[in-house]
Amino acid sequence: MSNRSNWLRRPATWILVAVIVTYCVLGVLYAVHTPPWQAPDEPAHYNYVRYLAAHHRLPVLQAGDYPHDYLEDIKAAKFPPEMTIDPIRYEFWQPPLYYLLAVPVYLLFGGALIPLRLFSVACGAGLLIVAYGIARQAFPQNEALALGTVALIAFVPQHLAMTAAVNNDALAELILAGVTWALVRWVVGGETRGVGENSEELKRLAVVGVLMGLGLLTKTSTVVSVPLALVALVLRRKRVDTRSVACLLLPALLLVLPWLVRNAAVYGGSDVLGWGRHGAVVADQPRTAEWIALYGLGNVLRWGLTTTFQSFWAQFGWMAVPIDARIYRALALFCGLAGVGFVLHVMRLWRERGLRLDEGTQRAASLLALWLLLTGASYLWYNATFVQHQGRYLFPALVPIAVFFALGWREALRPENARWLAMALLVGAVVLVMRGLVAGQFSKTTVALIGGTAVILGGQSFLGKRSRLAVFALPYLGLAALALACPFVFIAPYL
Repeated sequence: MSNRSNWLRRPATWILVAVIVTYCVLGVLYAVHTPPWQAPDEPAHYNYVRYLAAHHRLPVLQAGDYPHDYLEDIKAAKFPPEMTIDPIRYEFWQPPLYYLLAVPVYLLFGGALIPLRLFSVACGAGLLIVAYGIARQAFPQNEALALGTVALIAFVPQHLAMTAAVNNDALAELILAGVTWALVRWVVGGETRGVGENSEELKRLAVVGVLMGLGLLTKTSTVVSVPLALVALVLRRKRVDTRSVACLLLPALLLVLPWLVRNAAVYGGSDVLGWGRHGAVVADQPRTAEWIALYGLGNVLRWGLTTTFQSFWAQFGWMAVPIDARIYRALALFCGLAGVGFVLHVMRLWRERGLRLDEGTQRAASLLALWLLLTGASYLWYNATFVQHQGRYLFPALVPIAVFFALGWREALRPENARWLAMALLVGAVVLVMRGLVAGQFSKTTVALIGGTAVILGGQSFLGKRSRLAVFALPYLGLAALALACPFVFIAPYL
């Protein structure tokens, strides 16, 4: 009881509660102020729930369920009431768990859109709790890092917009994070021998297997949990035995098998995931090869990087409403500082041969890095076929992104790094001013942003730990302010 009382008295606990409560308030604002269907793919996800509620059986994706021309027309008209969303059914191939869980909400509230959106918001709140657990378990000596991780996930405006819409993303992210939390808790415990004979270890593996199966029944993007779990076995035991792999994979397979058998019967024996049928139905989507042939590889890469960055942070509706370019520049500046800081962090650990990280933290960090790499690879693989430069497809790895961002930002604030980073920023600001004077114009906002950041970075390096913690919180507070402004400044007025 005393441990619980001490936990409740800690300032970090109340900061965590404040972040989660703020996220929930913001989630409600996004759910209420985003016009109906003005979130990517929301009509198709809603129709899946509606079909289940009306027909009590799983839908089948068929030709015509992706009416490309009609979809473009209804998006351009901003989904007026006289244009029905009924023909938009291209998500009917998705695994069923999210939609089955959403059916009671649909029935209870008569098919109203807002309650279904709030169901997704609740899943997002669960993700914040699990993300905090992952960061605390992986880096137990750094509570600020865990709080920064949760704050980034909570306040990315685009992530808020997606978790306040009808789709299976938030539940999939929650389950995938749950799998990883279980794996991180396991690998930080150190190497064990004879795990195949340890019933407690086998039970843990079976629980992870159940979570993996639930994830695969929610969204196929959670398939990255399978290699993560197998790598965790190697990290934990230095080898993999058949009994452990069976305890891990069999529960997942047993849960997913009925879905796979059903797909084989409906879509053909080799199309157990429905990907083949989906690819055929959405054939009107723009193809990457066609864009390269039309516009050139360089242009496609440049557009892809720019759009991915912008839509990761905030590009609302069906990619139709970007935010102010000056805000993107501020976000790019802080991402750059965090990225440089992360490289410096890795270099420092390498110089010190990892002495500051115990073996459990190293294993956990390896899992997080693999999680990010696998998600990034799947994003590139998808874009190799279809033009889908949407940063939201990186959200399945938002937890490791947030962890590494916090690590990098904290490293950038170390006095020995902050001073030379401040000098570099000041030099950059001077160069921008000189170039602007020659060209006859320059962005005063950008120069002020870079110069102000340099002053803050340099100044805090001479102050105490509390001041550095306050500066550490600045980007997260700024992101929260942006998240609060977006429904009123960008979403409602333009959608």
